[in-house]
Amino acid sequence: MTLLVCLALLALAGTLLFCGRAFTAWVLPVSLGLGFWWTRVESLPFLWWIAALLFAALVLLFGLPSLRRALVTRHVLRAMAPIFPTMSATERTALEAGTVWWDADLFSGRPRWKKLLKHSGPGLSEREQAFLDREVDEVCAMVDGEVVDQLGDLPAEVWSTLKAKGFMGLIIPQSYGGLGFSAEAISAIVTKVSSHNITLAISVMTPNSLGPAELLLHYGTEAQKERFLPRLARGEELPAFALTEPGAGSDATAMTSSGVVERGEWEGAEVLGVRLNWDKRYITLAPIATLLGMAFKLRDPDHLLGDEESLGITCALVPTHLPGVEQGRRHDPLGIKFLNGPTTGKDVFIPLDHLIGGPAMVGQGWRMIMDCLSAGRSISLPGLACGAAKSTCRALSAYVLIREQFGMPLARFEGVEEALGRIAGKTWLMDAARRMTAQAVASGEKPSVVSAIVKAYLTEGMRDVVNDAMDVQGGAAISRGPRNVLARLYQSIPIGITVEGANILTRTLIIYGQGVIRCHPYAFAEMEAARNDDLKAFDRAFWKHVGFISTNVARTMLLAWTGGRLARAPISGPAAPYFRRLSRLNAAFAVVSDTAMATMGAELKRRERLTGRLADCLAWMYLASASLKRYVDDGQQESDLPFLRWSCDLALHEIQAALHGFIRNMPNRIAAVGLQLMVFPLGKHFHPPTDRLASQVVHAMLGNDESRDRLTAGIYMPPPDSPGLGMLEHGRDLLMAARGPREKLHAAVKAGKLAPAGDLELAREARNRDILSEEEAATVRRALEAQADLIQVDAFDLEAYLARCGA
Repeated sequence: MTLLVCLALLALAGTLLFCGRAFTAWVLPVSLGLGFWWTRVESLPFLWWIAALLFAALVLLFGLPSLRRALVTRHVLRAMAPIFPTMSATERTALEAGTVWWDADLFSGRPRWKKLLKHSGPGLSEREQAFLDREVDEVCAMVDGEVVDQLGDLPAEVWSTLKAKGFMGLIIPQSYGGLGFSAEAISAIVTKVSSHNITLAISVMTPNSLGPAELLLHYGTEAQKERFLPRLARGEELPAFALTEPGAGSDATAMTSSGVVERGEWEGAEVLGVRLNWDKRYITLAPIATLLGMAFKLRDPDHLLGDEESLGITCALVPTHLPGVEQGRRHDPLGIKFLNGPTTGKDVFIPLDHLIGGPAMVGQGWRMIMDCLSAGRSISLPGLACGAAKSTCRALSAYVLIREQFGMPLARFEGVEEALGRIAGKTWLMDAARRMTAQAVASGEKPSVVSAIVKAYLTEGMRDVVNDAMDVQGGAAISRGPRNVLARLYQSIPIGITVEGANILTRTLIIYGQGVIRCHPYAFAEMEAARNDDLKAFDRAFWKHVGFISTNVARTMLLAWTGGRLARAPISGPAAPYFRRLSRLNAAFAVVSDTAMATMGAELKRRERLTGRLADCLAWMYLASASLKRYVDDGQQESDLPFLRWSCDLALHEIQAALHGFIRNMPNRIAAVGLQLMVFPLGKHFHPPTDRLASQVVHAMLGNDESRDRLTAGIYMPPPDSPGLGMLEHGRDLLMAARGPREKLHAAVKAGKLAPAGDLELAREARNRDILSEEEAATVRRALEAQADLIQVDAFDLEAYLARCGA
């Protein structure tokens, strides 16, 4: 009986911990245990009274905050204060930038799935959809990649159209002459133009992401908005944002560009202003910009603005016609012909009203940049990556049916199918993340950690997709020319990976490093309380954190032993197990994360291999969440199920691998053994997508036009006579139309009615023998002629080749 009662009380404690009732989880079972003991007391009752009094003292000690603070917490604070990492002012600014969204749930150990599934953006308005269907298609049709490469830029008429149609002012409200589109619309626009031409995409992205327009919208004075925004919206001013320097790349705060407050001449009068000197590089649109957004460190040695001399990073608007501004030189970023180059300035004078936000925003430049980057990084590069992946998917799914070897299409080779499965699966997964993130930004979020995740992992996804496609296409992919649909995408891969925070540093320093402090429910509150020596705030955060750890330990163990079956799923059906499995790994991530902080303290942020693995956990949990949301948002369609399963199986395997890699390399081996037993007591059971599942994904892409259309929705489709994607798509349609007649031919050969020969000759003979109708024979002839043409690659005579080389 006693053993059964003890087991029941342990079960009660575990249940309460699993449900998040940490304090009750030890108070209630011990109270019931003491009650049971009292009923069984026959001798030595004083032992019961000792135990009861001790228990009552502990309840009072930890249940009364004032008593707990006086006797326990103040000692804990004194011991832990030196352990917390210190933060510079710039680190604090970056940390506090933007907002916290679904990333907070991913640190909770108990993600609120219903909250995620209920979340939605405003969607595209009729005006936005019309623009996407009409103006975007119009400008895409004007852009020929070969012409862009020859000119080294977009043609003049394309720039004129971009300005006239409002592409320069997608983010600028209509009240200032812009289009005022939502983040979802801009993401869709970037995705479509990226699917057609990278130069066009970058030229559209740049004015509508971090730069003068966005900074003015959020921080500019009303006079600045009235003056500059209408001109930017009409394209009368071409913007560029100058941040990066030779000595300040990812560490932008190391910039040496400077400004000194002084008096100078402006439009014939002496005014108070700033004398600027800068040396910037890698600045997109800098060669032709008429208005530079400039980040620099401001000094006020004569105290013309106040008592402080060093005023910090500040942002200003610098017209490029001013004396001392140098521009026009260009970098050559891997042959992708977008306008990017250095700019320098020597003793350039601007008035104070050119500081963004005026004197009131002096020294706030780093915060302004980080806030805007949190939103902008969520849209542009994820859209570019998804546009590239979708167009690759579309083109390759046609090519592998057209190109034949050993008497059968490439699509029927298992080695090719293996690559196709990764291409299709990752494209679906990437677009799920793009859509969910754009919805969040459109709803008003500025998710700094999420933006870093989608920037880094979607541009890496683009690398994977395009590299696999290059392997499949082989020689056709490396022979540049109008027919090649992959070469420019392949050339552009490192650009997306490098800009707006290089992926290596984004993964190892930003995603988890910022996330664990900003998104963790208690870590930042503890750090701030310790920094301010606020005992009351520290007491509140610390003991909630203790309860948080206790409940997550219990959840991790129970979910590990039950394979996640105890976790709740917000829906029923085939997606439900994935919600449960992800909840299991999420609880494990929370425990591992807290253990890492407890055992390594400030040292953790310098262990970049380890924080990189934790970043992988966080990122793949986000990507899996996005996949589940996309499946539910799209109506849980049967045809989407292979893509969901492929995405979630990959994500679960990646999370498991990252957790295992972290535990295996933890410096504290005792903690590592404990975590291994807690997180993987029965071993590692999450595997990457099976061959069978990958085949289902490929068959959905190749054999189901509806699935293929949804997978590649939102890309620009060139006309059927356009070399590259347009002709490949047309050739695929012809081959699909000829499938029935060709099956008749092969059946006739098998039956002995026709002698074995090539399909073109068979079609002629079958028509002569009335095995095929005239229309069927013509269908086969057109398909085979198109096939013969589409497997060709571009070749140039010497003069044309030298012209392509610029010789």
